Amino acid sequence: MRLVDHFIVGGPGGASARKSAIFDPNNGSVQGEVALGNSETLEIAVQAALKAQPAWAGTNPQRRARVMFRFKELVEANMNSLAHLLSSEHGKVIADSKGDIQRGLEVVEFACGIPHVLKGEYTQGAGPGIDVYSMRQPIGIGAGITPFNFPAMIPLWMGAVAIACGNAFILKPSERDPSVPNRLAELFLEAGLPEGIFQVVHGDKEMVDAILDHPEIGAVSFVGSSDIAHYVYNRGVAAGKRVQAMGGAKNHGIVMPDADLDQVVNDLCGAAFGSAGERCMAVPVVVPVGEDTAERLKAKLIPAIEALKVGISTDAEAHYGPVVTQAHKEKIESWITSCVEEGGELIVDGRGFKLQGHENGFFVGPTLIDHVTPEMDSYHNEIFGPVLQIVRAADFEEALALPSKHQYGNGVAIFTRNGHAAREFAARVNVGMVGINVPIPVPVAYHTFGGWKRSAFGDTNQHGMEGVKFWTKVKTVTQRWPNGSLDGENTFVIPTMA
Repeated sequence: MRLVDHFIVGGPGGASARKSAIFDPNNGSVQGEVALGNSETLEIAVQAALKAQPAWAGTNPQRRARVMFRFKELVEANMNSLAHLLSSEHGKVIADSKGDIQRGLEVVEFACGIPHVLKGEYTQGAGPGIDVYSMRQPIGIGAGITPFNFPAMIPLWMGAVAIACGNAFILKPSERDPSVPNRLAELFLEAGLPEGIFQVVHGDKEMVDAILDHPEIGAVSFVGSSDIAHYVYNRGVAAGKRVQAMGGAKNHGIVMPDADLDQVVNDLCGAAFGSAGERCMAVPVVVPVGEDTAERLKAKLIPAIEALKVGISTDAEAHYGPVVTQAHKEKIESWITSCVEEGGELIVDGRGFKLQGHENGFFVGPTLIDHVTPEMDSYHNEIFGPVLQIVRAADFEEALALPSKHQYGNGVAIFTRNGHAAREFAARVNVGMVGINVPIPVPVAYHTFGGWKRSAFGDTNQHGMEGVKFWTKVKTVTQRWPNGSLDGENTFVIPTMA
């Protein structure tokens, strides 16, 4: 059986006593195992990072950028094989897997410009004979703890910027789909990255705790559920680390009466059901404003959702594939049942979906539930599956209040032709990322990604300049030189800060 081992010091890290199964979500079979490491495994990686990082930090930024350029070219050259490997463990269709990789590469492209973004500040003549300048220096060793739903994108969001800034980076990916992170590590080595700068350790909570407690790891970036994000943040900060921990989401799509409903339906089918809804920027809640808008929207949504094709990840005609595990499939279906029991009107039921020839696969059919209310547990919590809930709002203010008052504040979208309504909504909504006629408002790589409330813990966002700030520390130098005469005689004069 295939074993995915740790990638430490440029190669496999040795067999671990504990292992976890890797499933093929398309048919439910076990296709391999992944090693589950512990503090001893991590220590090997940390020692390798300590040995390699000083020389890497001393490499000028332009040469570090060249490694990033070569890495980007290698990933692009291997796009098809990486996408198929990703889909085989995650279940998302090939097109979504390529999108996963491409969005990660966009941050690599940003990291290729690291010589520019690392430039510090300089003030000449801050006082008599005194100049002041600042520089950004790497924190040393950073770590990333990443989720199953984007096994290429999120590791690259973290690792590309951390490495370009001169750090060593240790990645702990999800044990559910661990192969692509290892392959990325191999491509980094091929691109010229020194051994020990990008390493992969696999594991579960035992490995997470080891990372959070290790005194040589200076910063930890995390993406996952909010409860675990809160745990990671508290434990990491208590250990003296810099921590950014991104949590869950319940993103709303507000549909104003003047919206182009055909475009809205098309956008919602992708945003709610793409990648089987296993995205923190999915739109699982649509909020039509006014009863007439709600009825018109529902009439268009039903046939569009019923026309969605669920298939195996390699089916080029499928809109989405299976979810990641049997346990997650059961959890999603339990949320559907809960919503109906709480009073939701089930319009399209995706429970019990079976794909012919793949009856044991982890498939959930597209689901639409109307008349969902804020009091329902299924509205309050993250379902993370192909389920769209309709929450009706009487007017603009009620629609604005729904995402603003929700425990999560990751993303939100408003669909309208009214510029004033859009501007007012964007300014007032209590959410970190806003889309105006854009269903999934993930910022481009040179801006930053991050939510509010229980969607994020910490003071900095992912990638962009916020990422550079997170993976570096600022050193400020105040300097003066002794007054000297042209004949070479030097005298020191104590300046006055007048």
